[in-house]
Amino acid sequence: MAKPVVPEEKRRRRRPTKSGTVLSERLIVETALRMLREHGSAGLTARRLGLALDADPSTLYRYFRGMDDLTLAIGDALIGQALDGWRPTGRWRTDLRAVGLRIHAAYVAHPQAAVLTTSRVTGRANELAADEAVLDVLRSAGFPLPDTVRVYHAFIDQTLAFAALDAASLALPSAALRADEDMWRSTYARLPRATHPRIAEAAPLLAARMADSAYPTALEMLLDSAAARLEALR
Repeated sequence: MAKPVVPEEKRRRRRPTKSGTVLSERLIVETALRMLREHGSAGLTARRLGLALDADPSTLYRYFRGMDDLTLAIGDALIGQALDGWRPTGRWRTDLRAVGLRIHAAYVAHPQAAVLTTSRVTGRANELAADEAVLDVLRSAGFPLPDTVRVYHAFIDQTLAFAALDAASLALPSAALRADEDMWRSTYARLPRATHPRIAEAAPLLAARMADSAYPTALEMLLDSAAARLEALR
């Protein structure tokens, strides 16, 4: 049975580590993000995290129920980074676009952490704040509740799916990433029109676009669809 997490106020009163560091949930999450960036998910263990913090690994379980609980905290921290500084403008399309792009950018900035967390539901404060914000934007725009939930579902899943896809590419070894990007020029651009006429005519545009994320385009398509639905309801 997992040990109960020690309340925050009791953790603060504990002695610092040997190096003088006072542990906190935020410091542990920030250190875990750095370790994921440098070593990938395989390099994130309680033992290695304890070494990085100059603390006994067992100390981490005063803050988190286990490594999975830490994973959820990492995902929630990324959402918190995305929401930091965002304020609704009252223009629903502008606001949804900003939230989507912010969340996508926050995950892509930490690709190894994104691969680990985009499929998870944290139930933590930042995730709840993001969900509340998106639902409020849609309801305030005049979407009926069923349509609000439908658009919210598509919006959140699309954002996280593209974040996971783009992060997975960025998490590849640099040589593999370059090879994938070069494939559009080395293979697709050389296909003859006789056998692959549509690829051949689109090859220059494909080579120019496919190395970039399609998320902004997909997001605009979703917003177009939602706007058309809202107009029809009116």
